[in-house]
Amino acid sequence: MVKLSLDRFQLDDFAELAKPRIVVMVMLTAAAGFWLAGPEAHQAMLLFHVLVGTALVASGTSALNQVSEREADALMHRTRGRPVPAGRLSVAAASAFAWTTGVAGVVYLGAFANILTAGVAAATLMLYAFVYTPLKKRTSIATLVGAVPGALPIVGGWTAVRGTLGGEVWVLFWILFLWQLPHFLALAWMYRDDYARAGFKMLSVGDPDGRKTFGYATLYAAALVPVSLAPTIVGIAGTAYFVGAMALSGAFLYASFSAVRHCTMARARRVFTYSLAYLPLLLILMGWRI
Repeated sequence: MVKLSLDRFQLDDFAELAKPRIVVMVMLTAAAGFWLAGPEAHQAMLLFHVLVGTALVASGTSALNQVSEREADALMHRTRGRPVPAGRLSVAAASAFAWTTGVAGVVYLGAFANILTAGVAAATLMLYAFVYTPLKKRTSIATLVGAVPGALPIVGGWTAVRGTLGGEVWVLFWILFLWQLPHFLALAWMYRDDYARAGFKMLSVGDPDGRKTFGYATLYAAALVPVSLAPTIVGIAGTAYFVGAMALSGAFLYASFSAVRHCTMARARRVFTYSLAYLPLLLILMGWRI
């Protein structure tokens, strides 16, 4: 009885190591890229394979990040309860889980989708775990670097159908890239004391009034406005999307700018919360193709 209980708790810890909410978001963006690439009805099984492989890679990437940052996580109030810094999982066990799921996902995509999609997934894992993660303690530019692997899953969904990279998919990439920046900056400002305690070189550290952080967030949100309209121009979305994207992106820009003028925790949280709603709504509008 005790052994079963311990096993259940360990499974919960491995699930937490994978960051399931982030995995779901990554799967949704991959599915959006797949859908926008224009698959035929008989490719439903291909979508299933893409989602399985993407979920495995995303889980492995999240786990590798937590293994690498275990000492920093132990110093942060927001993350010190994670399985590795809390001592519920050993570094060896967490590393084995991370590499097994990550590599399995890349191999799975190569076998059941195509080599290009597997390559996009491998690039996502390597950039996040071995470029972005160590850069976080060296420079605030790490946020820009981290937005690259964050924007690649939608590319993987697209390449699974098309088998090639084209102009349309780079429009999708840049939407994802720019969307992440106000999202991450708002989160970093809300937890700036935690990040400072862990030694991360975030833009928000040493920015108590938020003017610098949300000034940059506003610049990225402003750049997102024309980029978010581009899907209509390149022919993967319709007029209704164009109008909806303009409204959504304009509201995102306003929320970011209002935090520059007078930054409070409530306004920072509003930017972060709006960013969570923005992307799914934008992708739904895009997927209607009207």
